[in-house]
Order: sequence, then structure tokens, then C-alpha cells
Amino acid sequence: MEQDDDLTAKVKEALFRPAEENGAAPDLAYLEQYKLYLELLDKVSERRQTANSFFLSVNTGLCAVIGYFFSKEISPELRPLLWFVPFAGILLSYFWLRLVRSYRDLNTAKFKVVHLVEERLPLSPYKAEWIALGEGVDPHRYTPFTHLEIWVPRSFILMYSGLVIFLIPWMQIIQVFRCAATR
Repeated sequence: MEQDDDLTAKVKEALFRPAEENGAAPDLAYLEQYKLYLELLDKVSERRQTANSFFLSVNTGLCAVIGYFFSKEISPELRPLLWFVPFAGILLSYFWLRLVRSYRDLNTAKFKVVHLVEERLPLSPYKAEWIALGEGVDPHRYTPFTHLEIWVPRSFILMYSGLVIFLIPWMQIIQVFRCAATR
């Protein structure tokens, strides 16, 4: 808890400079900077959605490739690709998972800054909204989008891992062990 207080103090110190350093009318400059910051916050959400769309599209494409491989008798030259696709999907989904977590952390920090800025404004709509939602403690009132969003890449990782397990030539492995046991 003390570490959070130290961090908040450092953020406040970096955020709030004396009025004489601003070079503009303090109230107007403060309000304009707040509006600009909210626009940047919105841009982060747009980038997050674009990234999610990209990863979902690529994973959908990989699923289509897997479906194609299983619907046709593929030539022996293409069989190694059947192993490549799920491993590529696992790697891609892992990066997606890390990106979702990164955006979650970035948004958390940005909203902490917004709440601090709102302390100096006559209204604090984002802080009031957060309080109205139970500050993220009660899942019946509010479930953060990240809690749902994070399961999409996890689901793809599980699906690709299942495919890898399915692709392992179990009968050949069992036969090797049987031959070794009879010797």
C-alpha cells in the first residue's frame, strides 16, 4: 500500500507543475490538456481493437488452413506444414495474450492519471463512473472487458495445443515401446 502511495505522489509531482511554468492561462491550459489526454485514451482503445481484429483474422485464417488440410488428402510435401500451423497459432496467440495484458496495464495507468487530473476539476465523471461500477470489485455490477477478452487467445492456444496432441503419431510411439519391451 505504501508503494502505491509513493507511486501516486510521483505521478502527481510529474503531472502537476506550477502555473507559472505552463505559459498559458492555468484553467484553460489545464482543461485543454485534459481533453487532449482523453482523446489519447480513446486512441489507445482504438489501437487495442485494431490489434484484436488483426489477431482474430489471422487465427481465423489458420483455422481455415487446418480445415483445408483435414478435408483433403494432402501430399507428403505439405505434411510438415500441418505441424507448423498449430505451433504458429500457439505463438501468435501467446503474443496476442501478452498484448491484451499490456493494453490492460496501459489503460489502468491512464485511468489513474485521469482520476488524478479530475481531482482539480469541478466534475469527476470518470471517477464517479468507476465508483458507480463498484470500482471493479463486484463482478455482478461490472466485469472488465479484459477479463473476457483474455480468454479469446487462451481458447486458441488450447485449441492449437489439442491439435498438436492429436497430430502426434500415438500408434507408432506405442508400437516402438512394445518392440522395445519385447526385446
